[in-house]
This record gives sequence, structure tokens and C-alpha cells, in this order.
Amino acid sequence: MDKSVRFRTRLENRIANVKILIFHPMETGYRKDKKTNEIVPKHFIHTVNVFQNDDLVMVIHWSRSVSKNPYLNLKIRECSLGDVIRVSWEDNFGESGFGEVKLE
Repeated sequence: MDKSVRFRTRLENRIANVKILIFHPMETGYRKDKKTNEIVPKHFIHTVNVFQNDDLVMVIHWSRSVSKNPYLNLKIRECSLGDVIRVSWEDNFGESGFGEVKLE
């Protein structure tokens, strides 16, 4: 499994509290490299998809203003033990990542 996504979950009263950390540099394209004084090219996640089992529950569209290693905290209703929460992302360089966790 891809190591770019890390989860913490808690299931209570059929509501899953899902905390997601995505490891990514998230460069804005405005910062200069301290050694070369050249602009660091923008490199950011533009789309994040969240699934519960095979159902798409959320699509997130980001821009370059999101900080390095973005963190999400969301609640998903009507969850049960054994449900799989899956996250996939894609950035402006065409790179992508994913992660999944089984609710216990």
C-alpha cells in the first residue's frame, strides 16, 4: 500500500470520525529556493476522493494555497464495523497516491 496517506478512525453510533494525513510537499510556486534563489515550481494536490466501501462520499478540489502535508478530519454517517474507508489523490504533476483503512 502507498505510504503517502495515514489514517486514524473511530466508530461511534454508526458515525465514523476519520482523520487523514497526506504526505505531500504542496508547493505554491511563490517560494524561492534559498540556495539558488530560483522559484520552486508549484506542486500541489488538486483532487482528493474519499470512498466508503465502493461509494464515493466526498470529492475535494484544492489549489496551491493548502499547506504541506495536508490534514483532513471528516465524519461519515451510516458506517459499520468492517467498512473500508479509502482515499485517493492526484496532483498537478500527474502523481497520485491512495490509502485505505478498515473500521474496527
